[in-house]
Amino acid sequence: MFVRTESFSQYIRLYPVVTFFLALNILTHLVTLIPVIGNEVYFFGVGVNAWIAEGDWWRLVTPMFLHADFMHLLFNMFSLFIFGPELEKIAGKARFLTIYLLAGIFGNIATYFLQPLEYASVGASGAIYGILGAFGALVYYTKHILPQLRQIILPIIAIGTIMTFLQSNINATSHITGLVVGFLIGLSYFHPKRIISWRKR
Repeated sequence: MFVRTESFSQYIRLYPVVTFFLALNILTHLVTLIPVIGNEVYFFGVGVNAWIAEGDWWRLVTPMFLHADFMHLLFNMFSLFIFGPELEKIAGKARFLTIYLLAGIFGNIATYFLQPLEYASVGASGAIYGILGAFGALVYYTKHILPQLRQIILPIIAIGTIMTFLQSNINATSHITGLVVGFLIGLSYFHPKRIISWRKR
């Protein structure tokens, strides 16, 4: 299910929303590496709670498209590359877009309210955990139909959650909030009655 065998062109055609977010995150990171301009872009978008409190509301959105370093970007984009396509295929483009954005944004909102004013964060992790949360909801509804999905997703969610609290410099608030938001949205999107209505269209 999570083994990607598509060619580059097939991947772009089949998963346009995932491709868009992959490209946006990678290009944004490359821009932040440009001398002078890169620093301006990074500091314009980083989620600093004190600056949000002063009215920089866009920082509730922009941090999910910035990354601290290459390894941070690589880990998040690899996760999006692997897990995103299957969810986009199952949920559809618009629903996947909703899950991804709302999980990331609410992760940043929770960070603002639950962390101190001096707290600063960047990264797409909240949105990535939203994808995992949505799969968790799918597992909830299909545990007797798709046992393989359950065997794959639940350990990944468990390991990801544990590692969130074991590693340093991790925005645990964003991770957990994204996971919960993705799960709740998934409960709505993947409800059996709604799935049946999709198939009748």
